[in-house]
Amino acid sequence: MSTLTRRELLQCVGASGLVAAGCSDDPVAPVADAATSDLGGGADAGFDAGADAGAVVTDAGTDAARDIPRADAETRSGIFLHGVASGDPLADAVILWTRVTLPEGMTGDVAVTWELSRTVDFAAVAAMGTFTTNAARDYTVKVDATALAAGTTFYYRFRANGMTSPVGRTRTAGTGAVDRLRLAVVSCASMAHGFFHTYRALAGRLDLDAVVHLGDYIYEYGSGDYGTLRGYDPPTEIRSLADYRRRHAHYKRDADLRAAHQQHPFITVWDDHEFADNSWEGGAQKHDPATEGAWADRKAAAEQAYFEWMPIREQQGDRRIYRRLQFGSLVDLVMIDSRIWGRQLQTVGMNPPFNDPARTLLGAAQEQWFLGQIMTSTARWKLVGQQVMMGQLPQFLNTDAWDGYPAARSRFFALLRTMMVNDVVVLTGDIHSSWAMDLTETPTDTAAYDPATGRGSLAVEFVTPAITSPGFPPGVVTNAANALLPSNRHMKYWDLVRRGYVILDVTPTRLQGAFFHYEHGATFAPEAATDTFSAAWSTVPGRNHLERDTMAAAARADAPAAAPAESA
Repeated sequence: MSTLTRRELLQCVGASGLVAAGCSDDPVAPVADAATSDLGGGADAGFDAGADAGAVVTDAGTDAARDIPRADAETRSGIFLHGVASGDPLADAVILWTRVTLPEGMTGDVAVTWELSRTVDFAAVAAMGTFTTNAARDYTVKVDATALAAGTTFYYRFRANGMTSPVGRTRTAGTGAVDRLRLAVVSCASMAHGFFHTYRALAGRLDLDAVVHLGDYIYEYGSGDYGTLRGYDPPTEIRSLADYRRRHAHYKRDADLRAAHQQHPFITVWDDHEFADNSWEGGAQKHDPATEGAWADRKAAAEQAYFEWMPIREQQGDRRIYRRLQFGSLVDLVMIDSRIWGRQLQTVGMNPPFNDPARTLLGAAQEQWFLGQIMTSTARWKLVGQQVMMGQLPQFLNTDAWDGYPAARSRFFALLRTMMVNDVVVLTGDIHSSWAMDLTETPTDTAAYDPATGRGSLAVEFVTPAITSPGFPPGVVTNAANALLPSNRHMKYWDLVRRGYVILDVTPTRLQGAFFHYEHGATFAPEAATDTFSAAWSTVPGRNHLERDTMAAAARADAPAAAPAESA
């Protein structure tokens, strides 16, 4: 067994169990033909009637014809330079976000008025209020708009200093017998490695209920340190509060990212690059206290900037990000922090033993909370949004993932088995590649797990590809398939190279994860980028087992109208 860090795994260094003879230049063949199908029944009755159906991007996989034009981030005027965003939708509440950029030399408090309406023309205001921001919070604005109608699309905007922000579009969670939920699942957006085609595509998918972002929303590197296509502000690695704030601000000047935030609420967790590479509770692989100061100070700075700049609901003021969001009786979405809250140092080698039962990935308090949420959920589907791969790769040990914390994984699997909890779906980012797999305690034991029927499988996992961050070199695909597939039949699908996203389509009778990829990576100019449908896998209640679909579930035909594009 080889022991790998995540970076080594992604760079094919030392993966003797994965790559038989180095990396070739073999091209990657498409996994499935693009097609569409209605696998999920009729449209969601909770969506607003009379919406602009022509604006929907269908799941044939093309984003070539979009009705949301690209704005030039560098020529926009006004004080709302970073756009608008929303997040963490509840049945009666949603977070609204913006940031005020004051003219040079102006300081002090700024009163910002916000409005929320059911119609894009704001003919009738459903809620409004005032928020005061200042330098102490980097002039960000974050409002928890409450007492809202469930399962409803709203439009919102901000006003300050005689100027009006772009209009945003958001949606509250449904209650009761929700008949369909559509989520986009994304992660890993290294600006230095490419353009944010995925965000632009998601902005055009107007039928989504929310975007689930599983971390690495920003990267901490300096310009040229990891990728060279685009530079960063600040140009050096970020370490201080001012640095992290500037990096978040730089990301939200990207027109594609702003467009996605403008059209959809986001549900987010952080991973390591919101802090430093391979972070854990007490440090990071790429943080040297001798030259970079105390880890606690850097961690606190990164956390503060994250909560200032992201549309996330703050949990009891203690900077935890693990939480549960409910979508009626259909879905409980349990978001956990497998990176920062309680992760102990990943082992390199076997000292201390990586399988020590005392080692935790989540920390004792979060783990107890997590297991309790899964055990007591009465929703049809229990979704787990988290950062690192849960499924096993028995040929080698990736200590950055759940493979490096097997006792923690065993406790979770034991709960599912002993309490007979079904219909758990794990959503994962981090590893810059696409995977769909059954989750079982002993995937290579044919007596305990039958890959054909799913007997012995306890849950399923979808790993979303990166938005831009690099995956494996193309030639690894052939070598990996030869080395791993015969003995890892719990892995139903993988693509180690292409960037893209997952569309999760959920009904009471079926949950499907459909993979969409960019054939030529993220370096193509935005207008030349096209996403294509690659593969879809689904599970049905009580099976805990993935089966292949030939088509992606059709997009809703009655999606609410888009928020108007930002003006240049």
